[in-house]
Amino acid sequence: MTPLVSVIMVSYQTRRLILRALATLRDSAPAVPYEVIVVDNASTDGSAHAVRAEHPDVQVIRLARNIGFGRAVNVGAARARGGYLLLLNPDTEPVGDPVGALVGYARDHPGHRIYAGRTLHTDGTDDGRSVFGLPSLRGHVCYATGLSSVFRRARWANPEELPGLDRRVGGPVPAASGCLLLIDRALFTGLGGFTPDYFMYSEDVDLCHRAVAHGAQPVLVPAAQVVHVNGAASTGVRKRVMLLRGRITYLRLRWPTRRARTAVRLLVAGVALRALAARLSRRDSPVREVWRQRADWRAGWPPAASLGPVEILDADPAQPV
Repeated sequence: MTPLVSVIMVSYQTRRLILRALATLRDSAPAVPYEVIVVDNASTDGSAHAVRAEHPDVQVIRLARNIGFGRAVNVGAARARGGYLLLLNPDTEPVGDPVGALVGYARDHPGHRIYAGRTLHTDGTDDGRSVFGLPSLRGHVCYATGLSSVFRRARWANPEELPGLDRRVGGPVPAASGCLLLIDRALFTGLGGFTPDYFMYSEDVDLCHRAVAHGAQPVLVPAAQVVHVNGAASTGVRKRVMLLRGRITYLRLRWPTRRARTAVRLLVAGVALRALAARLSRRDSPVREVWRQRADWRAGWPPAASLGPVEILDADPAQPV
């Protein structure tokens, strides 16, 4: 049977998590025909072998090196057969049937073309990270001055986290997280997939930015839910550095040059402010090390042209139609 949706998971050193994610996805018994494609980013923990052994119905593509999230999704999408692509993190566990909920909503409301679900903490509360506002100059000013931290629940001070959105109700949103994102495959292909300049973070915001320009309207579907062990593949200083590199890459690619330079200066100022506050209070905060590494992140990720081609070590054959 031809799948209606292709679930794509990108794995990097997440053997235990991805085996759990695949098992719980299977147990959720999606109400629509689906396939699963795992793209392994050169893990050394035996992730690819374990997935093949425990889930023989899953296609596994093993890459020669870690090429990041977006480029790996592009590899998986090239082999997908479903009319929809569902991006799902390996550190997630379904609540109910999120696959069926997203696809069902998409079939009833095809004009949105991008569909986000809710990502939850283990206690069932929303983690607030499945949808975002697009970056704005006001948001960068509030970050640089610390207002976004002091008034985190205020829309005017923290526009990117959408603090006023009732995620239990859902509705149109500016951008969706790649942790749990359904997209019309024709749209994804038409956009050229994820922009390859990003290694990790902000590639999903970039995708939504470009999709909206092509008539899409991302929407939050509250019935689609997963528990998310947030950032299991990257934590602490490393994650913060990658977040900043992703944000700065977005500014470099999508904003006019002078405006982007201003926003980067504001980001740097915001990190400096938080590092100074941590130092004065003698707190052992990761932001102090992030500040020391500013020479590494303030230029963003390197352009895709410098990254070289993607090399696939091996790939399972696609299931017959």
